[in-house]
Amino acid sequence: MDHLILEDLNWRHSVKKYDTSRKVSQENLDVLFEALRLTASSINSQPWKFIVIESVDAKQRMHKTFAHKFQFNQPHVFDSSHIILFAHNPHYTRDNYAEIVEDGIKDKRTKPEDRESAFGGFVFAELNTDEQGYTGHWTKSQTYIALGNALHTLARLRIDSTPMEGIDLDLVSEEFKKELDGYQCDVALAIGYRHPQDDYNAKLPKSRRPLDNILIRL
Repeated sequence: MDHLILEDLNWRHSVKKYDTSRKVSQENLDVLFEALRLTASSINSQPWKFIVIESVDAKQRMHKTFAHKFQFNQPHVFDSSHIILFAHNPHYTRDNYAEIVEDGIKDKRTKPEDRESAFGGFVFAELNTDEQGYTGHWTKSQTYIALGNALHTLARLRIDSTPMEGIDLDLVSEEFKKELDGYQCDVALAIGYRHPQDDYNAKLPKSRRPLDNILIRL
């Protein structure tokens, strides 16, 4: 089957070795950042924060977080163009949702007189909040929607990527405590351009389960 979307998805793979000489342009970064901003989320909650690691100082800080484990991902910090930390709010509250409602009024999606009724959607957040006010299971799921959106956007731009759950959550939380400001990071994304010779994964054929094994049509 031929289609541009399928061409993009067949093109992409998780890069194992980046070309240090190539950097993502600001123009393409702007497209990616706007795509992240436009990501869908449950009740339009947008419970995320994206921390872009691009300066030498920031990369050195990220490099240090691999001191104890997942060292196989450590080279991506300096070899790739950028690292993005995908963080979620583990204690999403009505006050957080109020910001969304106010933005909706500002954007003319919600009429000012409908402000209170706009909070009706927040009941879904309450259903996903435990007795301690923890919403992390729900907000983390929203963040993975943003990650998927980023992967496809990057493929469309022909920018390579490597999603990394192999990060030390404790050290990342400690090193970037100020920037996270209470948010939690469980996954990062390296972006850049594959090394023309040393990215062994680029030479391997893509392997996925047959459609009949995963799709049920009723």
